[in-house]
Amino acid sequence: MMILGLREVGEPVDESDRLAEIGELELPAQHAVDLRPMLRNSHGEKYCARTIRKPVPACLSKPPAADEVAVSLLARSRKQRPGTEVLCEYVFRPLAHLVVVALRPLRVPPPAVVLTAATVGLTAAAEIARGQLLVAAVLLQLKTILDNADGQLARASGRVSALGRYLDSLSDLLINAALFAAIGYLTGQPWLALAGFLALTLALSADYNLDRLYRAARGLGYDATPTATGVAGALARAYAIFYGSQDRLIERFATWREGSDERTRLAYHDRATLTVLANFGLSTQLAVAGVFLALGYPAAYGWVAIGCAIALAPLMIRREVLAHR
Repeated sequence: MMILGLREVGEPVDESDRLAEIGELELPAQHAVDLRPMLRNSHGEKYCARTIRKPVPACLSKPPAADEVAVSLLARSRKQRPGTEVLCEYVFRPLAHLVVVALRPLRVPPPAVVLTAATVGLTAAAEIARGQLLVAAVLLQLKTILDNADGQLARASGRVSALGRYLDSLSDLLINAALFAAIGYLTGQPWLALAGFLALTLALSADYNLDRLYRAARGLGYDATPTATGVAGALARAYAIFYGSQDRLIERFATWREGSDERTRLAYHDRATLTVLANFGLSTQLAVAGVFLALGYPAAYGWVAIGCAIALAPLMIRREVLAHR
């Protein structure tokens, strides 16, 4: 049919017109032969034949919608944990995600967000010392949003680093110390403030280390102390000074009590305990601190922190019962 079509062209015409004429002559033959089996077996999807409906070729598929991109970004930024900190998951994390959406196209480095959060936290401590409790309460919540945003930004952009990991831990320690120092200065109760700081540090350390040991017992990959050099290496050494002894103590105690049997060890590292400890996390702690600051009772938060440390005892007893049942 191609030859017949060319023979009937009497005068040279534009090439596009010639192709259109030949196409018209071939049109009846398009309905006489089913070419779908041939397309599937030889060329496949890349030619995007209209007769092939499943699967949809990539060149015909629609680009992902904006809401699908946002959901994908949120999923990538999520930190997988066995226990859920409710207030963080349903309040602070969605707010932090808005910060991530704004900063990711600008390629803002996650450590810069960590330093910004630390600056906001130290400013909140200064406002407590000045007696501006409502301002301090608001700043602490902003610090929590930024503190959640730095990790989400690092995971969403694929820029998780040892520098950010150690900088985040040490800045939290510094801000917590400044927060309780300001409370002690304002209330004239330095010993209560010191006890609250030590209790909060213990509760947060227990949450972190028991989460790490839960992963280790189940063979889940997690590098608690990544190798670091340069500035990150200096921060890693500082981390070892301030946190290393707590980490080793909790790990030795858990190893002593969990036993050597695998079933006993898995029962000892239970998920329910981690869920309770997760809700002793820093996001929840600073939210509670903000409530007491806004109400004008800063010293009350010291007792809350002490209560969280005391609550570790029945949780450990529960794990003993589960392991030896």
